[in-house]
Amino acid sequence: MSGVVAYESHLSGLAVGDGDAPSLDASAGAFFLERDGTGGEDDGESSPRARNASVDESVTESQGVFEGPEKTLEVCFSPGVGAPDGCRGLTRAQLDDILREARCEILSATSNAHLDAYVLSESSLFVYPCKVVIKTCGRTTLLRCLRALLGHATAPLAEGGRGLVLEWVGYSRKNYAFPDEQPSPHTSFGEELAYLRNHRDDPQLSEAASAAFDGQGYVLGPITGDHWFVYVADQCERPAASSTERTLNVMMFDLPEDVRSAFYLPPPDAPGRDPAKTVAREMTERSGLIGVLPSTSHLDDHAFAPCGYSMNALCFESYTTVHVTPERDCSYASFETNTALRSYASLVKNVLAVFKPARVVLTLFADEAGLRELPRAATFDGLPELDVGGVGVYRRADLSSLHVEHDCCCMMANYHLVAKDTAGGRRASPFRDRTKAPSPHVGSLQ
Repeated sequence: MSGVVAYESHLSGLAVGDGDAPSLDASAGAFFLERDGTGGEDDGESSPRARNASVDESVTESQGVFEGPEKTLEVCFSPGVGAPDGCRGLTRAQLDDILREARCEILSATSNAHLDAYVLSESSLFVYPCKVVIKTCGRTTLLRCLRALLGHATAPLAEGGRGLVLEWVGYSRKNYAFPDEQPSPHTSFGEELAYLRNHRDDPQLSEAASAAFDGQGYVLGPITGDHWFVYVADQCERPAASSTERTLNVMMFDLPEDVRSAFYLPPPDAPGRDPAKTVAREMTERSGLIGVLPSTSHLDDHAFAPCGYSMNALCFESYTTVHVTPERDCSYASFETNTALRSYASLVKNVLAVFKPARVVLTLFADEAGLRELPRAATFDGLPELDVGGVGVYRRADLSSLHVEHDCCCMMANYHLVAKDTAGGRRASPFRDRTKAPSPHVGSLQ
């Protein structure tokens, strides 16, 4: 809990930003506390975003589109079984083997006493002794790495494995903006479930490990709008009260140009800059992200060419990860943390103050005991509107919640920016162009 106190103390002490950084609200209401009245064959190609093209000083859009929202895979193992360092003892070669199945690779790493974090070519990887979290975006094939991960983690120590016992598997993602771009087995949620079921009797996996492929799939949110797919395979035999974990994800869409431009590389003739690190840290600071991270964190940020950004921050047992796709036609940013705060109020609003999205999807993945640690009203129904100073008012469009398996709780809420702050005060006019035709895929089960 020392990490929680440090993080919350940092958030409560945030001051108004200066320069071009957004102003951060240290007492940004009480979002969680107040209550007010399709498919094709895998062609083997990598994600279409160019990684090394140069750009001029203006915001230049990359060719094509990029699926920013991440697929997330979390695999947990029983504590006290197998190698003492558990998954942290996986070798670099084994991690590379696992990630190769997802079609991504490690770019950089940071660690503390509790976990290891890796920035990937598409998103992030977090490795605890008894848990692995992999987030990938674009045209990655995340589910394909589950079998490799289980093989390395559950194989006996004598055979080069970690001797671990599977306890829980969770997979989740938002519906795609560009489902036709996805390779197998990710063309639809139906195909993903079929792929998992087809591996239930894999002869190369133990019976216990094969249970990872015998879970259930769920859908939260409106099929006619933004929705969230969740798959859970729960083999946990520990008391439900022993786990109080929870993960908050803020998925933000339709970013304004001033935000997007902060995540493009500078002109190629800029002297003495390493795009992977020096420019990345400038992005972290100039965007205002540095103000919403705990001051005690281990920070690893990375800038892509010609545009794009990833960041991992570690604070005690918790991680925070941010990913930005700034292209105009598919702009997106995500902010995820598994820090078990007693209130996420200031954090959520400060994140929105940094990115100023027109559309927001909030998700909360929590153990039942973790929710009990929060006040009674600490769920997405606690506030129908988010008033973010300097940006405007976000109004909740819909709310969904689901209790799955033994003690897993999933919540999702969609918000839209309906009133922008202006120099002359707030005006109640839509920010989004509601005459624009919706995406042809927004109502699909993809």
